[in-house]
Amino acid sequence: MRSFIAISFPEELKEVLAGIQQELKQSRADVKWVKPENIHLTLKFLGEIKEDLAEKICSVIKKIAQENSSFNLELSGLGAFPKLDSPRVIWLGIDNDRQIVKIAGELEKEMQCLGFAPEARRFSSHITLGRARSALNRPALVEQVKSLNQKVSSLKAGCSVERLTLFKSTLTPSGPIYEVICEAFLTGSDPNGV
Repeated sequence: MRSFIAISFPEELKEVLAGIQQELKQSRADVKWVKPENIHLTLKFLGEIKEDLAEKICSVIKKIAQENSSFNLELSGLGAFPKLDSPRVIWLGIDNDRQIVKIAGELEKEMQCLGFAPEARRFSSHITLGRARSALNRPALVEQVKSLNQKVSSLKAGCSVERLTLFKSTLTPSGPIYEVICEAFLTGSDPNGV
């Protein structure tokens, strides 16, 4: 099964992110937008794994969750990979992402112990909003990103991060379907959501 480890978001934040996507869509650029219900922050993409390996990964996630406290995540602004002038991936950045980088680093080490190849690129905390499919209306998209940047930065939107989740991703013609395989609560978070 195709899988990844991520931070998922509460509905309120997903609504804010969907609103940002709506404003970006006004550019009429050829972008495949991530469905709001699927928006997340990937900590480690694992690719295809066997089900027996999923149990070991869940154990690792639980261990790392016990060693890290819950924390607040705050959006910082919009950007694009590889660069804003030729955007392929449109993303939202994270303000003060020290805790996220720490957890991602711990996951990276533990996953290498389980036989996963190390990442070629340095980890970058970001939330993918969409992927450009062509250059259609690219200048309008770039302008929309630039003009929205200040607004997004001043939103002070964010959420409390309380869990790490291993997701199964099933690719379908209408987009991926994500299923939770397991999740682990960070220290200090309330698993009952009270």
